[in-house]
Amino acid sequence: MTGARAHFSKQLKALPRGVWMLGLVSLLMDTSSELIHSLLPVFLVSTLGASMTAVGLVEGIAEATALIAKVFSGTLSDYLGRRKFLTVLGYGLATLAKPLFPLADSIATVLLARFVDRIGKGIRGAPRDALLADIIPPSLRGAGFGLRQSLDAAGAVAGPALAIGAMIYFSDHIREVFWVALLPAALSVTILVIFVQEPERKMNAGAERLHFTDLRELQGAFWGVVVIGAVLTLARFSEAFLVLRASDLGLPLTLVPLVMIVMSIAYSASSYPAGRWSDRIGRRKVLLAGIGCLLISDIVLALASHLVMVFAGIVLWGLHMGFTQGLLAAMVTDVAPQRLRGTALGLFNLVSGVVMLGASLLAGLLWDRFGPIGTFGAGAVLSAIALCGLVLYGTSRPSAPRPPHHSQG
Repeated sequence: MTGARAHFSKQLKALPRGVWMLGLVSLLMDTSSELIHSLLPVFLVSTLGASMTAVGLVEGIAEATALIAKVFSGTLSDYLGRRKFLTVLGYGLATLAKPLFPLADSIATVLLARFVDRIGKGIRGAPRDALLADIIPPSLRGAGFGLRQSLDAAGAVAGPALAIGAMIYFSDHIREVFWVALLPAALSVTILVIFVQEPERKMNAGAERLHFTDLRELQGAFWGVVVIGAVLTLARFSEAFLVLRASDLGLPLTLVPLVMIVMSIAYSASSYPAGRWSDRIGRRKVLLAGIGCLLISDIVLALASHLVMVFAGIVLWGLHMGFTQGLLAAMVTDVAPQRLRGTALGLFNLVSGVVMLGASLLAGLLWDRFGPIGTFGAGAVLSAIALCGLVLYGTSRPSAPRPPHHSQG
């Protein structure tokens, strides 16, 4: 046990400082975003009178916007050979959007706020991940992406925890609580500007200009990852429905952010180990475990009759996120040419974004018509399809995405 702990510590220390700084930036921005997101579904339904379909539409448009925007920023970062500028722009735009939430007096204003916030996320996402891939040694890529994802998910614990404290302090006045989100967002941008350095050797990469025909370099292995990611996104709709499921079974308003805390603890705790395991045993096995967690989670949430069951399903949902999200980004960078990393990540997220819009809208429609069992039951069916698809993908493609330097340890 001591030897394993020492190896774990040594591997963490081997990761460049830029990885830690980008992780801290993600932690702070996610603290800000999840503080708002943990209360937003209830705010929409109870304060603004939104239907479940409207919630699904708002969340679907918001998340799809973020994912679709990544294709443009990713390609632009490849073309310019500069990742940091676009990353700063994206985080800055998300920070500027935060005051719109406490000022919102209609569903349309919330949609605008979510749209601007997610445009910022979309702009920063692919360049940040490409910058991360530029910084991390190939043999530590899974660990590096997993660490950033763990710190990001830690912010998703801190945000709802801060929301609970603020809800108690402000006597359940959600608008006042939303203002608190400004501070960690501003701090996130400050750290990014001052402490994250782009590798000099990448700065002139844009001299080799990209052309549309260069997309032919993205071969079958890449498009296989895209298909897997799309089916998985269809099965995993917005976490807003987790919040609404717990609220539906009687969770008090002050404690509603606890849903995101529990989910994010599981997410954060599993992301780095999942990335590290994928460096050792291959990406596909870890991804299969993650999809299995989502399948069981959907079944539990569909059948839940008590808050204990809901939170069990939420834990499994968080484990699914930890076992898949950082891993999918690592899989894309495994199979994409280095000079097309931003473009590849952007295309991956473009497809996922279109699917996310449909998934969240479908989840809301099913809830309005059949209740939560319709929403989570459909999620279980789609998860099973994704699981079977990944098994068949691995069977038909022996050279399915693998880590670039497979550890023998």
